[in-house]
Amino acid sequence: MANRKNILDLYFLDARARLIDIAAFMDRVDRADGETDFRHDAFREALKALDSGMANRAEKVLLSFSDPTDEPIPAATTKAACGAWPGADNA
Repeated sequence: MANRKNILDLYFLDARARLIDIAAFMDRVDRADGETDFRHDAFREALKALDSGMANRAEKVLLSFSDPTDEPIPAATTKAACGAWPGADNA
C-alpha cells in the first residue's frame, strides 16, 4: 500500500488545481442566467458523492453521470455525447 505522504507529495498540487477549476466553473454557472440543466444537476450529485467520505468515490462520481437503464434507445437524439444522462424524462 502506498504511503499517504508520498501520494500527497505526488498528486496534491494537481488535485488542488483541478478543484480550483471546478470551483470557478461552478461560480460561472451559478452567476449565469437561464434555466436549470440536467448536466448541472448531475455535476452537483457527483460533488455530493465526492464529499461523501465513502469508499469507491470515483465509481460513485462516474455513476452520477451514467445512464442507469439497461435498454438501448432506438436512435440517437444528438450527434455528440453530452457527458451526463438527461434522465428518463429528457432522453
